[in-house]
Formats: sequence, structure tokens, C-alpha cells
Amino acid sequence: MRSLILCCTIFIISLSPILAQINVWPKPRYISWPKPQATFLSPFFNITTPQYHKYLSPAVARYSNLIFTENYHSIVLPQVKITSTSPPLQTLVIYVRDFLTPLQHGVNESYTLHIPTDGLYGNLTAETVWGAMRGLETFSQLVWGDPVRIASGVYVVDEPIFEHRGVTLDTSRNYYGVEDILRTIGAMSMNKLNVFHWHITDSHSFPLVLPSELELAAKGSYGPDMTYSVADIKRIVEFGFEHGVRVLPEIDMPGHTGSWAEAYPEIVTCANMFWWPAGTTWADRLASEPGTGHLNPLNPKTYQVVQNVVRDVTSLFPEGFYHAGADEVIPGCWKADPTIQKFLSDGGTLSQVLEMFVNSTFPYIVSLNRTVVYWEDVLLDAEIKVVPSILPPENTILQTWNNGPNNTKRIVSAGYRAIVSSADFYYLDCGHGDFLGNESKFDSVNPNDGFNYIGGSGGSWCGPFKTWQRVYDYDITYGLSKEEALLVIGGEVALWSEQADPTVLDARIWPRTSAMAETLWSGNRDVTGKKRYAEATDRLNEWRYRMVSRGIGAEPIQPLWCVTHPGMCNTVQ
Repeated sequence: MRSLILCCTIFIISLSPILAQINVWPKPRYISWPKPQATFLSPFFNITTPQYHKYLSPAVARYSNLIFTENYHSIVLPQVKITSTSPPLQTLVIYVRDFLTPLQHGVNESYTLHIPTDGLYGNLTAETVWGAMRGLETFSQLVWGDPVRIASGVYVVDEPIFEHRGVTLDTSRNYYGVEDILRTIGAMSMNKLNVFHWHITDSHSFPLVLPSELELAAKGSYGPDMTYSVADIKRIVEFGFEHGVRVLPEIDMPGHTGSWAEAYPEIVTCANMFWWPAGTTWADRLASEPGTGHLNPLNPKTYQVVQNVVRDVTSLFPEGFYHAGADEVIPGCWKADPTIQKFLSDGGTLSQVLEMFVNSTFPYIVSLNRTVVYWEDVLLDAEIKVVPSILPPENTILQTWNNGPNNTKRIVSAGYRAIVSSADFYYLDCGHGDFLGNESKFDSVNPNDGFNYIGGSGGSWCGPFKTWQRVYDYDITYGLSKEEALLVIGGEVALWSEQADPTVLDARIWPRTSAMAETLWSGNRDVTGKKRYAEATDRLNEWRYRMVSRGIGAEPIQPLWCVTHPGMCNTVQ
């Protein structure tokens, strides 16, 4: 489907190039505005749909309100002619061919939008309500000023290149309130992203209240005011539907489960032990960072608790994907347990221990009508991994985070679908140093130490900081054949929260995630195949200011002077 759409898109764009005065983010696949002109919106402007829909109708109400209250004033005002002879636009008429298809992976998000030069009615046509939501966002970005005006003579034909476009947020290491999550989902919708990957639990805390396992949150969270109730989950999931964003839960296991030990110490190995025992090598560590604990696959009670957790999570989250984690299983943690020690002394291996766990949990998750997502480690880890035969590709998706395009290649070459979250490009927490205490490396004034000075990591394992340009320029199918590229379903940026919480949430995510949003929606190249990061700078600047006006604390990418003097801050004139 991607190749056919791209072929047609390139043909159309070559006939009618977009003009610089109009800004829609992410850039549509095709947009025509042959004459830079605009018309006013009628004070009685309304948006109509053929019928009420549980999620589209609230979206219509939301955008109707936004259009008249935003009153956005561009930093650089559009050089357009306001048509005084044509009547103001009275109505945007939405046509939806299929009101029944639910929000799910692969749903059709295409739409066409036409705002006439003269006429009372604009038209938005979509195959599904989810495509109509994308078109409403585009419409809202064509509106500005007070009194409200809209670009006219505009024609848009649009749909995404990649079906999966997401954000991973870790709410275990530091807690984020419900309002923070809702604001993030709202901003995702503005950027036409469609998957909120919620890394809910980890070794540090278990904030999710589960009806069958109440003790996990009661004892494993940071406190009763730092949990997510059943009502909270319902509110977040419904808010996601209203914004065209799926909420994908991740309960990481068997590693990253130290918080489970507060309720069930008997099923967790190496819990609450110091992560890197004194006098040992890195290979003998118990965890890759402070916060230890792995579920014990040799304890039958482990599976009783896990089944309760999985059953509750799938009932709370209607999403068709279930993320089961399986990353960073550390040998030292399992070796610290006597039962596992005996298993190993009897000739067993740690990979067999992991296979026991996967063989006992994977079929149960699949039986609940879920596709299971794992981090790549489950198959690609150098020490502890399962054999591919126990993870059928039709039920399994692997999310890659190491070794850039090389691991993506390994995953798709094995026949698995891939979600790309390469730390080299998409980890938003990178470049902020380290969070370890009493680290003597910071006490150095030697410019050649390779740590604190230019070229050093500053303690960040995945440094340097991933700039928006770094994010924008990444091609997630780099080095793949056409057939292999079809197995890449999309990508996700990730914000791990060792050094992030609600006070910095917006600035850590935006507008760098906007950069990924555009590349996954319409690509990062122009019709000639040249990367378009140069012209994207001014557009992203403008979009960042618009997000700020909508209540999203996106960080600046340039001084305001650069915005008001387009092109003057470039490397080459």
C-alpha cells in the first residue's frame, strides 16, 4: 500500500507544489494552494457530520471550539490576500464512508479536504472517523487570526506512510498525573500520532491499581496519591479514542519487576539488593541501573500472579497489542536465587529459564486475542534469549532499541514485524548526564578525560542529546529491501523517566517528537528525494509556537530572531 500511495503522491505534488506561506504539521502528502488567499469564517460557522458518533462527535465539538478561541497569530504573518467579494465560509461538511471500523492497528486514516475560493461550504471526506479526525486537525491549522480567517482554494489529499506512530512514556521511575498523560495524548493528536505506549510499571514502582491484585499498587507504588485507578484508566483510554490515539499498555516482565516484591517477595529474585555489588565486574551486576528484581520463572506462584495481572490489564485496555517487555534480563539477578542456582548446576541455562517464562505467558496473552509486543532483547540479547520457534511472527512484534538500523535488519530478516525506537535516534532522555550518586568521574578538570568535555558522554549512556534534526533525519527503513521495509510498521520515540517528571515533560517530548511525527506521516524528503530538514526548520519553529499557544510547553529550537528573519540562521545562505 505504501509504494502505491507514494507513487501517486509524487505525481500529484509535482503538478502543484506547496507554497511557503501555509504551514501544516506534519506536512501533508499532497497539498495545493495555487493562489495565496484566505477568507473569513462566518460567526455562525459550524461543522456537520451525517450522524452522531461516540468519538467523532466530541472531536467535532472540540475543534469547533478551538477554531473560534485559538485566535492564533503567526510569528511571521501569512502574505495572503483576503477575498472580500466572496461570502465567509459557513460550514465544513464531513463525509465518512465507514462509521463502524474501530480504532486499531492499520485503520484507514486517509482524508481529503477542500476549502473553496468562493462558496459557503468546505468538504472533508474520510474513509473512517479516524481519518476525519486527522482532517479536522489539518483544518484547524489552516485557521488563524481574529477575526478568524482560513486559507481558501486549498486542496489536501493525505494519509500516513507508517501505520504505527507513537510515544513511549515511562511512569514508573517518576510518576505523572492523569492530566499530564491527557495533555500528552492531546498533543500527540495535534501531531497526528496514534499510539501512546504506556510503560506503566518497572522495578521502581507499580502504580497501576488492578482489581485482582490490589496489593501490587498498594505496596509497590510510591503512595496512594501516585497510582492509576480503574476510573483513571477508563478516562485515559476514552480520551485516547476521542483523539484518535490508541493506548498500548506495557507491563514489563520478567525483568524490571522489583516493585512486585513489595507484595510478593517470594516470586522476585534479587529484589532490593544493591544493583552493582562492591568488588564485582559489570558482568556480575544485578541490574543495569539502580532498581533490582526479576520474576522467578521456577516458582509456580509467579504464573498465578502474572495471569491475574495480564487478565486485568487486557480487560482495562481494549487495545489489540499487549506489550510484555522482556528486555534487560540480567544474569546476576537470576543467579542470586537458590532455586535458579540449582537449576543451573543441574545443567540448565538462563536462556532455558527465560523460555520457561515465555512459554508459560505468551500463549495466555495470545488466548486473550492480543498480539504480543516484546523488546528486541527476547530474541537478540547476547546472553539470555529464546529460540524463535516459540514466538510465531503472526502473533509477535519486536520493538528495537539497540544498534540502530542493524537490529531492525535482524528483526525483519527473521520475518518479524518491527517497531523502531532506536536509542541512537529516538530516545528523548539521552544527553542529560547520569543519575547515579557519588560518581567521582564528574570531579575532573582534565580536558582529555573523555567524559566531562567536548566529545564525552557526560555520564549519559546514550548521549549525546537527540536534537530534532537527528530525529527528523532518521530513516527507519534504512538498509532494508522493499520486502523487509514492509515489515516495519512504524516507530516510537521514548522518554524514560530517570531524570524526567511532570515539570519537564512537555519540553522533553516536544517539539522533537513533532519531527518524528512528520517523518512517519509524510517522510523527510522532497519530491526529488532530497531530505527537507532545511525547509522544515522554519515550519517547525512556527508549529512549536502554535503548540505553545495551545498549552503545550514545547521547548524552542531557535531564538525568536531566527523566526522573524527566515533563513538568516542557516549554515549557508
